[in-house]
This record gives sequence, structure tokens and C-alpha cells, in this order.
Amino acid sequence: MSFTFLTVLILTGLSVVLLSVRVILKKDGTFSSQHLSQSKAMRKRGIGCIQSEDIKERQKDRQKLDVKHL
Repeated sequence: MSFTFLTVLILTGLSVVLLSVRVILKKDGTFSSQHLSQSKAMRKRGIGCIQSEDIKERQKDRQKLDVKHL
């Protein structure tokens, strides 16, 4: 059991180090944002954050309602 725990601990530590190599070695390194609205490729395809899309659709609905009441 201790061998398994030690193996898992070593693999977890190694994974963390390998995933953060760019951040550690690069001066002022940061992780890139994982948010959809900040991804150039997703913006090109017209795909955005569901919360942002929901806000846009709700605003469109409000505008449609205002026009009908005039």
C-alpha cells in the first residue's frame, strides 16, 4: 500500500511540474486563459461563453418586446 501511495505521489508531482514547465521557465509566464470568449479560434467560429450568449439573446428578446408595444 505504501508503494502505491508513493507511486501516486511521485506521478502527481511529476505531472504538476510537466504541466507548468512553460510558466516556470518563462519570465512572467502565465497559463493561457481557458475561457471560451477569450479564445481566438472560438471567436472566429462564432462560439462564445454560454453566459454571454444568454445575455445577448435576452437583450434581443427585450428589444423585440419593446418594438411591439410601440
